[in-house]
Amino acid sequence: MTTAVPPKGTGPLAKREARLAWGLLFPTIFSVAMVIILPLLSIFWISFKPVQLADLRPPIPVVRESVKGKPEAAGDTATIEYRLSNRSQDAIIEGVTLKDEWPVGVTVTGEMPEACEQTGTTFYCDFGTIDPKYNERFRIDVEVGQEYFDWGGDPKDSEPVVTGKADFVLTNAQFTLENFKRVFDGSEFWSVFGVTLAYTVFGTIGAIVVGLFAALLLNHEFRGQGILRGLYLFPYVAPVIAVAFTWVTLFDPTSGSANELLIRMGVTDEGINFFGQKPLALIMVIVFEVWRYFPLSFLFILARLQAIDTDMYEAADMDGASPFQKFWYLSMPMLLGILSVVFLLRFIWTFNKFDDIFLLTGGNAGTRTLTVNVYEQAFAVSNIGAGAAVAVIVFGCLLIFSIFFFKFISREEGL
Repeated sequence: MTTAVPPKGTGPLAKREARLAWGLLFPTIFSVAMVIILPLLSIFWISFKPVQLADLRPPIPVVRESVKGKPEAAGDTATIEYRLSNRSQDAIIEGVTLKDEWPVGVTVTGEMPEACEQTGTTFYCDFGTIDPKYNERFRIDVEVGQEYFDWGGDPKDSEPVVTGKADFVLTNAQFTLENFKRVFDGSEFWSVFGVTLAYTVFGTIGAIVVGLFAALLLNHEFRGQGILRGLYLFPYVAPVIAVAFTWVTLFDPTSGSANELLIRMGVTDEGINFFGQKPLALIMVIVFEVWRYFPLSFLFILARLQAIDTDMYEAADMDGASPFQKFWYLSMPMLLGILSVVFLLRFIWTFNKFDDIFLLTGGNAGTRTLTVNVYEQAFAVSNIGAGAAVAVIVFGCLLIFSIFFFKFISREEGL
């Protein structure tokens, strides 16, 4: 007689452990959803909306209250002024009402607006529908009695309440593909896409190659090794604003030290505008990318080199292997995995890079990338929808690259 064994993971203890695991993971899942998923979904939502920069503010009626005159005794007069406005440029607001609680002892002496009435201390107005760009002032002359001074309160304690409903472009059911059509129309997008690929590919490969070379140099014991490793990290840890400003100043066509040195050496007769002419500006931006981010590759590769068993190199020395043969046949197979990871990270980060290019050239002189295009569409042109559409395209490109990487490249490297 045999006892049936329940399938793995279906027992009471396994179910309890699964609930506990999900409970422990919930804070992390919630944080990821709030920080990553929700903003990503909002970008997708906005990319299909005809949203301008001014449309981000919901169309709501705005009211401001002011009192002109300061009553000091019973029988004195004052003027209560309300300023009602619709700051939207194209949205109509319906069902607009205004309600305010006046102090006791206040009596209307002037003409009351047609849409308004006073009941006791309650002042109420029903304006119905107000048009876009609506802006009106309503002045009401009042007289205060002795009750006002016996009351002893502050008239500012009661703020007017205004209500109204309007169609909000971010929450309605209106969608469009015009943002994507605007992005893909003409040859501008493809030139920007080409610049982005060139910047990303050469910047990523350059940073890895220089980092590999630096790691091979410092993978030996010598005096001052620790200090030199620390200096190698300076480009990566230094503030990007400081180093970008330094590069712009150093290569300035009129007062830069680099141009002065080239002129004195007879290389050129006049200053070269390194960050202001094609294609030199793109080359300089790529060089800056390589210089600034090779320390990250250097750290990863050096850590992997130091984990390789030295017995292999000793055996290769006994067999008479050259330094290149030891590097190509011993070190490289061990480094392929970490090089793949570094390439993936650096490719994604470089493709998304904005601050370096914006600080160095502002996207001019043939250095405009997709991320700079996002900024220009959203803020320079004030078209938030088109900027979100470019951001969605950036996300799609990186998603395709990641799928290709994990399906083909990482499989070959055993990742």
